[in-house]
Amino acid sequence: MTGLGEHLAAGGSTVCRAWVVERRDGQVFGFTDHDTPIRIDGVECRASSGLAAGALQAGTGLAVDNAEAHGALSHDVIREEDLRAGRWDAAEVTAWLVNWEDTEMREILFQGSLGEISWGGGMFSAELRGLAEALNRVRGRVFQGRCDAVLGDGRCRKALGPSFVLETTVETVERDATYRFATHREFAPKWFERGRLEVLDGPAMGMSERVKMDRGAEDGRRITLWQALRCEVAAGTRVRLEAGCDKRAETCRLKFDNMLNFRGFPHIPGDDWLMSYPTRDGRNDGGRS
Repeated sequence: MTGLGEHLAAGGSTVCRAWVVERRDGQVFGFTDHDTPIRIDGVECRASSGLAAGALQAGTGLAVDNAEAHGALSHDVIREEDLRAGRWDAAEVTAWLVNWEDTEMREILFQGSLGEISWGGGMFSAELRGLAEALNRVRGRVFQGRCDAVLGDGRCRKALGPSFVLETTVETVERDATYRFATHREFAPKWFERGRLEVLDGPAMGMSERVKMDRGAEDGRRITLWQALRCEVAAGTRVRLEAGCDKRAETCRLKFDNMLNFRGFPHIPGDDWLMSYPTRDGRNDGGRS
């Protein structure tokens, strides 16, 4: 029996719940339903803030937990602007049952991550996804003509040097998802199309989105994202632009000189091959006639 188990078996009632939440940006927050703060592994769990007692209800078995956590928005801990910006999305959560007189006596009640988050009226509600959520992820590869690697990752192995990365400053915000930059003639038109924009400073620092269109003109280069960032980006904000890849073998060979690491199957038969039939003349390779 654990120390906490022995404490409970002896009739002890000095227990409380505590939650430690680690966001993807590395920030760690602690909460407790006790009336004074407690510390767990160096993390101070704040009292009367964030999550509330009885908010966690986890299921058993391998099914994905459909539990929820509820709490109040706080100006210095859980802020509406951070929720809107997605800073709490997929944050890791560990819930503890703790003896507040001796916090070394504790047991894990729940481990998982935050899922869908909604808020309004000064309150928030977050879906809790247990460790079994990983069983829902698709595993394995898809055999297709185009590459399935991510540009610059361990499978692509392409080092993104100065020819493929640009750090620049937003000159004008034309719409929520369209930004104008200096022309940067050293990069060809549409060079960053299907690439990525990452914000390097300001309120949206660390946020990123895929590039939908890259258009050059005499008055500057216009970058349009697939969807607007969930935080304001003002003129003067520094951003990082990464070159785009359309996953075709020709692009891998000519634009990135990385054909040895191409992860697609450019010679796999297409749909036309299924409808092919022998002919007396011409090519019989299953391609278009």
